[in-house]
Amino acid sequence: MAPFKAQNMSLNSFVTRSGEEIGRAQAAQARASGIEPTAAMNPVLLKPGTDGRSQLIVLGKAVTETDAASYWTDGHQRRLLDVVVGTYLDLAARFEMVICEGAGSPAEINLRASDIVNMGFARAIGAPTVLVGDIDRGGVFASFIGTLAVLEPADQALIAGFLVNKFRGDVSLLKPGLEMLEHITGRPVLGVLPLLAGLGVDAEDAIDWALMRAGGPPLGADVLRVTVVALPRMSNHTDVDALACEPGVVVRFARQAAELADADLIVLPGTRATVTDLAWLRERRIDEAIARHVARGLPVLGICGGYQMLGTAIDDDVESGTGHVAGLGLLPVQTTFGRQKVLARPSRTLADGVEVHGYEIHLGVVIRDGGEPFFADEGCRVDAVAGTVWHGLLENDNFRREYLSYVARVAGRSFMVAQDVCFEAVRETQFDRLADLVAGHVDLDRLLGLLTADHQPGPALRLTLAPA
Repeated sequence: MAPFKAQNMSLNSFVTRSGEEIGRAQAAQARASGIEPTAAMNPVLLKPGTDGRSQLIVLGKAVTETDAASYWTDGHQRRLLDVVVGTYLDLAARFEMVICEGAGSPAEINLRASDIVNMGFARAIGAPTVLVGDIDRGGVFASFIGTLAVLEPADQALIAGFLVNKFRGDVSLLKPGLEMLEHITGRPVLGVLPLLAGLGVDAEDAIDWALMRAGGPPLGADVLRVTVVALPRMSNHTDVDALACEPGVVVRFARQAAELADADLIVLPGTRATVTDLAWLRERRIDEAIARHVARGLPVLGICGGYQMLGTAIDDDVESGTGHVAGLGLLPVQTTFGRQKVLARPSRTLADGVEVHGYEIHLGVVIRDGGEPFFADEGCRVDAVAGTVWHGLLENDNFRREYLSYVARVAGRSFMVAQDVCFEAVRETQFDRLADLVAGHVDLDRLLGLLTADHQPGPALRLTLAPA
């Protein structure tokens, strides 16, 4: 089985082994499927930037910057539909099943004419479609019926059933509503998934707060406080997921200078807009809070765009067009933005023989002219301040343990690092929990039947508007 999402919009991306950039959600779905992610699983990716513009990535490579109006009106979609259909057909020829994820709501009728990810794509390949509703938000029955009613008849014909997600309470109380939904629409409810507390899987743009509380109580006398600066265009915030899985590590996201006051470690994460987010940081005087933190000898870690901010200077005529900007001056590095995005899956062997892995996604090229490498020959470090262009570095268990031990020592915390936390195993456990949840609450025979049998068009549902 392979996952597929024709078009994704996310700041949280991943690099395949072939050097292609895709949405992190599709990389996580591939991992759950036991296969290597490729650009074919997410042929179109939009990465929002500044001033309402997004970077358009097609088949893993950045092709242009576009604003929303241009993207939806100047023919991008008509050209890209051929790309996504062709990519899907290639996947379908190589896998027994391809599960295609939509985006947002299929009832965005203002965008239907140029849709390539919801019913526009489903129509193009003739795919039976299941509507999934989040009942925890409220109004799920009206959402199901209203969505179906506003679709064109040919789109309605592809809607094969419903799934209710994140239900709390006694499912028997839901039964009358489910029966009425089936009666009104002529389509079955294929399952009701309960809300599963503490399920932490790779998040896309929303922070997974359940995962942030996953580590449990400390093994030593103290907790270790990690504060991540929540930049407006923060990208790949999942870099700190592995920290949150450690017992006694408290991970928080902060947007005010005062929230950094009691941090043991401050993390400046990646960002899609380094210069713009640096200005935001200064406007809120977070730079002063970081300087006070460093003056106390406490650790700071910059990742990708956050690393660039820690340097002395940034020259950016590409992403922001601002030109020369002074950095925070905490590391002797300078960044120059190029037009060719760096996409890589590097690895290094450390002095103790341990191999570490990561991935790179950046336009800014960082040159170190002082200090020492953070690890092997990568990044920069001066005392307790360090930076790296690598995403995913903290997912390396041995490296993460050593770094947390260092942070605790410098911060003077009686904190004990666990020796048995394997981040990959944590991920696999969460995937298994999710799989067990689906297996226990979804009619899999009927669902799989949609993939193997000829789909019979569902009945039309007419929308009748009452007079005002």
